[in-house]
Amino acid sequence: MTTLPSSPLTRDAIARQAWPIILANASVPLLGLVDTAVIGHFGSTADLGALALGALLFNFIYWSFGFLRMSTTGFVAQAAGAGDEAEVRAALLRPLLLGAALGVAVWVLQWPLVAGYFALMDASEQVAATGTAYFGARVWGAPAALALYALCGALIGLGRSRTLLAVQLLLNGLNAALDVYFAGVLDLGARGIGLGTAIAEWVTCVVAAALVWRLLRERHLDGEAFLPWTRIRDRARLRRTLAANGDIMIRTLCLLAGFGLFARQGAGLGDATLAANHLLLQLVSFSAFFLDGFAFVAEARVGAAVGARDRALFRRAVRLTSELAGVTAAALAIGLWLAGGVIIGWLTSLPDVAAMAHAYLPWAALYVLLSVAAFQLDGVFIGATGTAQMRNAAVVSLAVFALCAWAGANAWGNYGLWAAMVVFVIARAAALLPYYRRLDAGLARRDTHS
Repeated sequence: MTTLPSSPLTRDAIARQAWPIILANASVPLLGLVDTAVIGHFGSTADLGALALGALLFNFIYWSFGFLRMSTTGFVAQAAGAGDEAEVRAALLRPLLLGAALGVAVWVLQWPLVAGYFALMDASEQVAATGTAYFGARVWGAPAALALYALCGALIGLGRSRTLLAVQLLLNGLNAALDVYFAGVLDLGARGIGLGTAIAEWVTCVVAAALVWRLLRERHLDGEAFLPWTRIRDRARLRRTLAANGDIMIRTLCLLAGFGLFARQGAGLGDATLAANHLLLQLVSFSAFFLDGFAFVAEARVGAAVGARDRALFRRAVRLTSELAGVTAAALAIGLWLAGGVIIGWLTSLPDVAAMAHAYLPWAALYVLLSVAAFQLDGVFIGATGTAQMRNAAVVSLAVFALCAWAGANAWGNYGLWAAMVVFVIARAAALLPYYRRLDAGLARRDTHS
């Protein structure tokens, strides 16, 4: 029987599993740069504004449904660790069907969504019209995009990070090529960007489904149905899946609210402060791609250990992934501190914004250094499907951040706001630590009774 993961649990194995995920993550912002460059050279000002606002709406919708990826990883990894191949397939098919249904719902509700959104954003008539055309073209890819979340979650849960990299490169590479063709060659503007993205999502979804289908066929045991419909429709498992998805959605919305509050408080301190904070957050986001690689590996390895009820394997997975993530976070923080000024110079030529970004650069570096604990614990609890704990920790840390941001910004301006952001990421980890000890103790009890 093939179980997850097939490779030994060593630092080298974890690094080999993490680097394709890091590359896959890093390809995402490159696509955004390509889209912006295409519209910047071949489109109008309205096209550029419509692309910015339209992409923001899709990011919010898709981020809200990010539970399709995270919960799938945890459930699939646990089933694989337990050697339950029928449940591996069922754990994928439930969110796969849910993702496709949610995508159809987004398509059906597109008209009130887009009308309300552009009215709320107070966009000009031309930007709203162009943005509506962009949304109307891209929304056709919503079922495929959300189904891809589940497929990618299964690949992570099964430890197939290189296959994940291939899928992500296909998606973003094809998307970039189609965007250049539709928006640049055919001169379709923002609508062409949306159309290219939708086509790329459908093509990639079909390819990813074929790859996952072949992988599951290889793992299929003789004598059992390949499509375990009884398992898929099992009410207890369905309730558990839906509850986990709801918990992760609340957790994600809390994080979005935290970053939204940070932007709002920064805007109150002036346009230059808002712009400088935005630049620094881009550097923080780039660093997150590296840390996510080790967190994703932790999801798969911890899920397998929990499924196998192996406390020693669980502890080793947490320790080794955290050691590598910690070293990476320290290197990123030092690099950001030393080279961040040069990067800021690449990102802006506005002297007041650059000067302000330089002033707060140490805070961004400190945030990256201390964020590793939150990333790793998120990975641990996704792998263990401890979603209620993640939800509770997110609510607590958001409340702590809101209080600190209000008090800090009023007392010390942007220094206080950045200090609150650092407290936010520390609070996310601190709120999960008591739950982590209970999780470890629970595995110890399972070892005793096994």
